[in-house]
Amino acid sequence: MQKSDEIAEVDKTPARSRGRPRAFDRETALARATRLFWIKGFEATSIADLTEAMGIGSPSLYAAFGSKEALYAEALRHYRDNNEALVWAGFFSAGTAREAVRSFLMDSAAALTGCVVDIPRGCMVALSSVGSEGHAELGELVRAARAVTLDRLKLRLNQAISEGEIPVSTDIHALARFVQTVQNGMSILARDEATRGELEAVAELAMLGWDTRTGDAERRLG
Repeated sequence: MQKSDEIAEVDKTPARSRGRPRAFDRETALARATRLFWIKGFEATSIADLTEAMGIGSPSLYAAFGSKEALYAEALRHYRDNNEALVWAGFFSAGTAREAVRSFLMDSAAALTGCVVDIPRGCMVALSSVGSEGHAELGELVRAARAVTLDRLKLRLNQAISEGEIPVSTDIHALARFVQTVQNGMSILARDEATRGELEAVAELAMLGWDTRTGDAERRLG
């Protein structure tokens, strides 16, 4: 059985091979394109870069994905489907909002620095500037992906209020933005070679801010 990361060879039978395009593993090619976009960004990644990384010719790329823009949109989905659990799994399984936010930030420190699996540093979505490069539709996709973080944080914080974990007077939107901003900053610093330990220290300081805003510091002292 052919391995998924191998590009199938052209049929060597003379009568059938003439003009026959190379077959390839679409998911493997997409994973390679995603990694390249993640590292270089949309605009700096050329079709030649993509075909080299994906191991296919440009006709095969266009036949399979339609365009560079469509490929990038698929890469965003591939990135989400294959990487979001690295930073969100602990958040969703936590028993309290504080534990959820701390897990989110600590797991981000590990994942964004490539310490969990072999992935590029930083977050592909947070680091993307495609919307300011003249690609409005792709920019909307990126903004929508970023908004997911805020929405998930606000939903968990509202749950915390209903359960009496944090005060009703808490500014949910501001607190969620605070956590999101810290995590986005981690992504930039990770790309600039900040270590996991440095980002974990940032996460711990952010939790002190959480405690101050939610009154958890007083409960802990008490």
